[in-house]
Amino acid sequence: MKNKTTQELKDPYNIIVTGVGGQGNVMASRVLSQMLSLKGYQITIGETFGASQRGGSVMSHIRVSVESSWSPQIPKGQADIIVALEPVEAIRVLAAYGNPAVTVLSNTRPIHPVGVIAGELNYPDLGEVKKSLAELAGQVHFVDATDEAVKLGNPILSNIVMVGAVSGLGILPVGIGEFKTAISNLIPKKHLDVNIRAFKIGIGKVSPYSLTNHGSGHHGSGPTAA
Repeated sequence: MKNKTTQELKDPYNIIVTGVGGQGNVMASRVLSQMLSLKGYQITIGETFGASQRGGSVMSHIRVSVESSWSPQIPKGQADIIVALEPVEAIRVLAAYGNPAVTVLSNTRPIHPVGVIAGELNYPDLGEVKKSLAELAGQVHFVDATDEAVKLGNPILSNIVMVGAVSGLGILPVGIGEFKTAISNLIPKKHLDVNIRAFKIGIGKVSPYSLTNHGSGHHGSGPTAA
C-alpha cells in the first residue's frame, strides 16, 4: 500500500548529483539511492565521468519510481533536484536538465580546474554563479558544505553534508534512520560516527519551510535563509 508521501512524489522523480572528480560524487549518489531504496522505491542510476581523475565533471542520474524501472538517462529539462558539490557544475547541469520548477542544492566552495590555475581560463565570481542559479531555477539553496567538512577533519565529507541537506529539504521521505542503514553498508564502522555528524549538519543547513517561497532563489545556507 502506498503511503501519502509516496503518492505525492512525482513518478519518476529525477535527481542529479554532480561535481568534479575527487569530491565523492559517486558515493553521495549511492548513499542517497540506498536510502530511497529502503523506503521501497525502485531506483535506476546512470553515471557519467569526464576525465574525472583530472578534476573533470562527474554526474549521476538517479531515477526514483514507485512501480517501475526507467531509463538511467534523465531527459533534458526534466530534473527535479540538482545536487551540486561544485557551484559551476550546478550551472552546467542546470543549463541542460533544468526547468522553472527544479530545486538546486549547491555547495559554495569552488574547485578551480587546471586551466584556471594556469591562468588560461577565468572562473566566474561566486556572486555571479549564485545570481545565475537563482534566475534559472525554481528553488536554490547554497550550503557551505566544504567548510563544514573541513571542521570535521576531512573535506570530502562535503558530499555527506550535501546528502543531509537533501534530506533536510523535506521533499524526499528519507532521514537519519535510512542514512545510518545505508552508510553502514558502504563504509567501515570506524568512519560511521563522523559521517553521521556530517549528515546531521547538512540537515540543519536547509529549512523545509523555505520551500514556500517558490521561485525566489535562496542565497543563504542556514535555516534563516528564507
